[in-house]
Amino acid sequence: MRPLTAISAGLLLAACLLATDASAQTGGSEGLSPTLSAIKNAHTVRLGYRESSPPFSFLDQSGRPIGYSLELCEAIVEEIGVEVDDPNLKIDYVKVTSDDRIEAVLQNKIDLECGSTTANSDRGKRVAFSPLMFVAGTKLMVPKGSSVQQLADLKGKTIVVTKGTTNEQAIQAADKKLSLGLTIALGADHEQSYQMLVDGKADAFATDDILLSGLIVRHKAQDKFRVTGDYLSYDPYGIMFRKGEPQLSAVVERTFRRLGSNHDLVPLYNKWFIARMPTGERMNVPISLQLEEAFKAMDDSASANN
Repeated sequence: MRPLTAISAGLLLAACLLATDASAQTGGSEGLSPTLSAIKNAHTVRLGYRESSPPFSFLDQSGRPIGYSLELCEAIVEEIGVEVDDPNLKIDYVKVTSDDRIEAVLQNKIDLECGSTTANSDRGKRVAFSPLMFVAGTKLMVPKGSSVQQLADLKGKTIVVTKGTTNEQAIQAADKKLSLGLTIALGADHEQSYQMLVDGKADAFATDDILLSGLIVRHKAQDKFRVTGDYLSYDPYGIMFRKGEPQLSAVVERTFRRLGSNHDLVPLYNKWFIARMPTGERMNVPISLQLEEAFKAMDDSASANN
């Protein structure tokens, strides 16, 4: 477990990111913001999804995007419908990857990114994030019989990370700091990174602990791989959208407050992390104290504004 002080500091950072973005967006404008105006004209909201980030955003047996993050985004779509006075908005699901998801937001290819994206200060300079929806951190996946327990045990070996992730940055920084001489291989997405480990092309796969567990469960590989090591990064997740639109930011935050006041956030979490998922797997990851407190804070905030 990470020290509570480190978690609290991370939660504070996430809160500051949101507050900073909100303050930078103050000052109303006539009519709808650019994104909301485009949505109203097209009668469509474009949601960016990931193919292999269970239980946040992945494909079911029929190839349909599903997951915890997508349900949160669909709740935001309902709130957008209220804002633009169009209750029958359509949803266009657009595939994104770790590497192109931020550009997809910046280049107006999607309206909301509904995956497993870390809200950090560097990204917060370019895009906006919803309130906190999950807390994760970088760990290692290794074969069940591997002697590797910590990153230092991989000295001189090959580790795979998914391109464009904070995990890639965390491993590069640790490699330099500890002089491990790692060979860092890059996968195009989490599924490809996982497959490189399966094929023996890497000795370990590093990404957020919850995503590693999700892949192991999805592939029914509990007898083949395990998650190990200390946390190598702190990763608070959020729904990503365009920066500089106060009206859109308000809609997103209002959605989370509504879910909080209706006590829908914890049941939604339990649906994807505790109960059996529509694809049949079960994660069995209880909500963390930190995330539960964050959800309660949204409930308290909503009550204070009522």
